[in-house]
Amino acid sequence: MQHDVIIIGGSYAGMAAALQLLRARRSVLVIDAGQRRNRFASHSYGFLGQDGVDPAVLAAKAREQLLAYPTLTWIDGRAETARGDKDAFVVGIEDGDEHGGRRLLFATGVADTLPAIEGVGERWGKSIFHCPYCHGYELGRGRIGVIGTSQMSVHQAQFIPEWGAVTFFTNDAVPLDDAIRADLVARQVSVEETPIARIKGHADVELTDGRVLSFAGLFTATETHPASSVAAGLGAELEPTPFGSQIKTEETKETTVPGAFACGDAARIPHSVTLAVGDGAWAGVQLHRSLVF
Repeated sequence: MQHDVIIIGGSYAGMAAALQLLRARRSVLVIDAGQRRNRFASHSYGFLGQDGVDPAVLAAKAREQLLAYPTLTWIDGRAETARGDKDAFVVGIEDGDEHGGRRLLFATGVADTLPAIEGVGERWGKSIFHCPYCHGYELGRGRIGVIGTSQMSVHQAQFIPEWGAVTFFTNDAVPLDDAIRADLVARQVSVEETPIARIKGHADVELTDGRVLSFAGLFTATETHPASSVAAGLGAELEPTPFGSQIKTEETKETTVPGAFACGDAARIPHSVTLAVGDGAWAGVQLHRSLVF
């Protein structure tokens, strides 16, 4: 069967795009590997009308609503390859099956490279976060630690005092010049240059000199890249961002491969559920227009 659009990635952006297309009575195939970026978090904040809802519940409800449309086909699986051209794309999935589509949409999200510190992975999405708009309010203006990884960490340390008293751990990863130090002092940010040994407890930072500093929560700037290499394998160009890399798109969300589009975290910064949904809805409309015109 030749679908109008194949969407690789069935999380928030991909489903938002699918909804627009389904309501235009287009045939849509969603291929989803079930690896939402926020799968480690128990609550999602900042999404109008759904503030504080479990993100798994958001995703499940959205999928249930999409499945009510008769022109949707949903495959739980991982897309491995994509080839072809506009109006004649072919996507191969992990079980060996292949599916054709006139257009492609990459909504794969991103993968995070966490700082190589013991204890970070177990607390990611629970007491260690990347987005203060998503999780800062719940920290109740308590003490907040920022784990340095790159120059983006400086931006976090400057910005996050909006949510609480900040200690910035440079952790031998972020050199600070005099101007930055003066700026941090002006913002009442404490700078801690002793390296981090591990994270333990809820959000307790143990330093290499044995001291332990406790926080309501921690933030860190992860390095991100598209969670799937299928877009790059098709020839879609990637571009650098302050966080890592993303799929390059035009305003219409079309990639450098004609007929192939991208949206959500994989194709825009900054990242959040709200922004991913909006970006996905825009991509869905643009995909429909490309089929009509």
